[in-house]
Amino acid sequence: MKDLNIESKNIFGALSECKQGFLIPDYQRPYAWGEDECQQLWDDFLEFAKPGEWGDFDYDKERYFLGSIVTFKNEEGKFEVIDGQQRLTTILLLLRAFHQRYSQSKDERCEEVCRQLNKCLWKVSEEGKPLKGNPKIMSNVVSKEHSGEFEQIITEGEAGEKWESNYAKNYNFFLQKIDRFVGKYLSDNFYLPIRIMNNVTLLLIEADSQLSALRIFSTLNDRGLPLSDADIFKSQFYKFFNEKGRKDEFVERWKQLEERVSEIFASGRGSPMDELFTRYMYFEWARQGIRTNTTKALRDFFSAGNYKLLKDEVTLQNLEKLANFWKQVADQDPEAFSEEVLKRLFVLNYAPNGMWTYICSVYFLTRCDKEGKLNNEEFLAFLRRITALIFSYALTIPGGNALRTPLYPAMNELADEKSKKDVTFENFKFKEKDLRETFKMTKFSNSRAITRTILTWYAFNFQDQKLLELTDNFQLEHIYARNRHKVQPLKKADMLESLGNKSLLERKINISASDYQFEDKRRKYTDEKSGTKIWELREQVASNKDFKYKDIERREMQIVDAFIEFLKQEDLIETA
Repeated sequence: MKDLNIESKNIFGALSECKQGFLIPDYQRPYAWGEDECQQLWDDFLEFAKPGEWGDFDYDKERYFLGSIVTFKNEEGKFEVIDGQQRLTTILLLLRAFHQRYSQSKDERCEEVCRQLNKCLWKVSEEGKPLKGNPKIMSNVVSKEHSGEFEQIITEGEAGEKWESNYAKNYNFFLQKIDRFVGKYLSDNFYLPIRIMNNVTLLLIEADSQLSALRIFSTLNDRGLPLSDADIFKSQFYKFFNEKGRKDEFVERWKQLEERVSEIFASGRGSPMDELFTRYMYFEWARQGIRTNTTKALRDFFSAGNYKLLKDEVTLQNLEKLANFWKQVADQDPEAFSEEVLKRLFVLNYAPNGMWTYICSVYFLTRCDKEGKLNNEEFLAFLRRITALIFSYALTIPGGNALRTPLYPAMNELADEKSKKDVTFENFKFKEKDLRETFKMTKFSNSRAITRTILTWYAFNFQDQKLLELTDNFQLEHIYARNRHKVQPLKKADMLESLGNKSLLERKINISASDYQFEDKRRKYTDEKSGTKIWELREQVASNKDFKYKDIERREMQIVDAFIEFLKQEDLIETA
């Protein structure tokens, strides 16, 4: 950070001295404080200001710290509020409520209070008259339902009868509190707003740029969610559509997009919308022909060229298309995909990392038709090929970083409009001997992602395996039970944790099938009503009278052989 200005000021100084005014930018989340927060603030102010005990208040020493306000000066000279929107907006609503009630009094002391309030609420003329069309805080938060209500309340001093926004509710709340307070402390009520303005302090932190301000917010804030990257991106789209006179259209489209994305992406390190932008970033990364394996941070990527990508309607259209695609994947939509495609997507859902979603996003946006549909046969071939590569890498070179080497060039090839090459990974083939050795050396414990990855692939290696629902809860089953091993130890103890002794199994069955006798397990697996949906476990494993060391050894070899054969089919095994 080149420059950082930090100053402690009382509310009167912070608002009256800010000639440019504060701006709640459009990428901020909507104003969210409700009655609980307002009640707490009111109670704190009353306790601090000691109504009824006015002589005990020391104006030089008494201080109430309200919190920090993080801002930066934008191109228009206004201070954009990055942190502190809730408390700053609420303070202005409270001061406006005081002004509304005190301006109705003929008491000279109340008139003096109003003159001070004027300087906090609005810009004032050279003669000291309030310019009520120029409030000290402007809000550009994107909200189709409550657009302009905050400014109207500050300007007019009234909230519409049917207004349901938090602005209106909180403003009316403060009016009621002030009415009751005036009734209780009729002679000395004017002291309360004076003490709030003069003795309640804020820590004003002015950063040199938006990025610096956001970093400060992330460091300081421990009570709310920091702004996501998508919140910043939304503001750029908003400005673009607003300039074209299509603000309401954008607000509605963005709302629908957020609702759809929240249904399919879980909130992790970022928001669901951040995940959508991440998947889209790889498409743009590939389309621009970027060859480096070092990916930029999301905000850095989309801010390039003064947010050039976000000033293009095609970008929003592509985001909507991509969200629809992943919604169809999450819904396992039979109208969009064949059953074989859905099976492959189910298997990839158990990949040990999310790299497959990035290359699938690139594939979709480069191969879909005008209606957003894919050729199922071609898509199936693509899914088989990336499954073979990604799962082999997960086995031999664990970690998502290693996958960049083969996947990034493949994404570039997909996005090359001239070549329209199919993904082959011809330069990233595996040696059969090395793969078999890796299977021998790998410990397939239940805690390792690769164990579930390979077993899921194996379950669907059988044509008779039916599609399973993504919402089904599967655990890893020890076919030769651990309890049985304690009583009847296997010839080699490490075979207990081998792939040959494990399978996917529904959680509810796994709980009830924990007995060490195989006969009990087989009955659970094959029950007509409540048996497992894993075909190989039900039809092949449970067809045996017992399941012992040789069965484990044989099944492990079958899994390894099947996986090697799969890679041969996808031309990913080196030939002599």
